[in-house]
Amino acid sequence: MKVVIVEDEIAASENLTFQLNGIDSTIEILSVIDSVDTAVEYFSIKNEAELIFMDIHLADGVSFEIFEKVTINTPVIFTTAYDQYAMQAFKVNSIDYLLKPINEEELSEAIAKFKRRVRVEKPINDQIEGVLQLLQTNIKTYKKTYLVQKRDELIPVKIEDLAYFYIETGIVKGVTFENQTFIIDKKLEDIESEIDPSIFYRANRQFVVNRNAISNIKHYFNGKLVVNTNPRFEERILISKAKATEFKNWVNA
Repeated sequence: MKVVIVEDEIAASENLTFQLNGIDSTIEILSVIDSVDTAVEYFSIKNEAELIFMDIHLADGVSFEIFEKVTINTPVIFTTAYDQYAMQAFKVNSIDYLLKPINEEELSEAIAKFKRRVRVEKPINDQIEGVLQLLQTNIKTYKKTYLVQKRDELIPVKIEDLAYFYIETGIVKGVTFENQTFIIDKKLEDIESEIDPSIFYRANRQFVVNRNAISNIKHYFNGKLVVNTNPRFEERILISKAKATEFKNWVNA
């Protein structure tokens, strides 16, 4: 079976490839595509794939944009972190999906379901139309910038440039990858609700970390984890035993 993976995170695409090969050794990965533009170019020229795995959020946009520019008749299994309400849109439109982090048993079931499918009744583009109608008002947009005070001026700081947020004596601060610290005039709970959960994780009551700032994770006593970051945070960042598995799955997604 020939498969194309559309995924912008290297770790995620490698993990999916490993899982697929473990499930069926005859699966051939034709290509791993990491952007909307590259996908449009690839599917415009040729498409020998029998099945496509496609992440919804890509480096340069949302994968639904691909279907606006090129017709795809190949069955698609989306990999996504959308909530259960949004998932109803996929069920209604007969589109397969897998929630991240991908469970190998569910992946195996999706492959089996695909193999039982004799033919594609209509282009995936037509099915996507129904999904978009239900999702358009439910796809959450996340904050892109915080306006922070620096001396006598206000400076816009991009969320993607922030390595982590933390509370110090009741004040919330954000630290950039360049190790600049700014006071954020918000509660940490409010910040958590405004930023992308696929990029930021609430490690504990005092700390929210950007996945790109994580340098390593170490085991701590009683099942806890210690997270080390770059730039380095002076205090120990602990993940509780109760959240340890969830956190590792999030990092590995």
